[in-house]
Amino acid sequence: MSLDSLKSAIPDYAKDLKLNLGSVIGNSDLPAQQLWGTVLATAIASRSPIVLRELEPEAKANLTPEAYSAAKSAAAIMAMNNVFYRTRHLLSDHEYGTLRAGLRMNVIGNPGVDKVDFELWSFAVSAINGCGMCLDSHEQVLRKAGVDRETIQEAFKIAAVVEAVGATLDAEAVLAAQ
Repeated sequence: MSLDSLKSAIPDYAKDLKLNLGSVIGNSDLPAQQLWGTVLATAIASRSPIVLRELEPEAKANLTPEAYSAAKSAAAIMAMNNVFYRTRHLLSDHEYGTLRAGLRMNVIGNPGVDKVDFELWSFAVSAINGCGMCLDSHEQVLRKAGVDRETIQEAFKIAAVVEAVGATLDAEAVLAAQ
């Protein structure tokens, strides 16, 4: 299981995805921990069994046990936060924004890895889950920490491609089963 086998599973009509997958992961300028943490967190967020099954072993091989766990934690906590904060933001009654969330989010304060890496993974997951409020919040934390726009864009490029590959391969699996 690998990036290469995932690329080979992509159908010809989605050749751009195959090329993009190779470039956003295979030619990334991100440090290994940021890259593979982003890959793992977004593979989980994509909800695609095929993508997760193919990318997880390589991510695990390229991450420390702490970073591996933290990337999974980023996907988990953002699955909750993205729904909560996106809903709060979309409601026309802005009074919900004044209410206490009352949800535990301890991992954000102590993720077990460099805070910047965890923020980048949380940002990438938020891109998949479409929470503008979370995207803005994580982007601001990253920018204040000195992370440049190119690095942040790398994270959402990975998110975009991983999500698209997941959607495509999951659709192909359903069609093949008919």
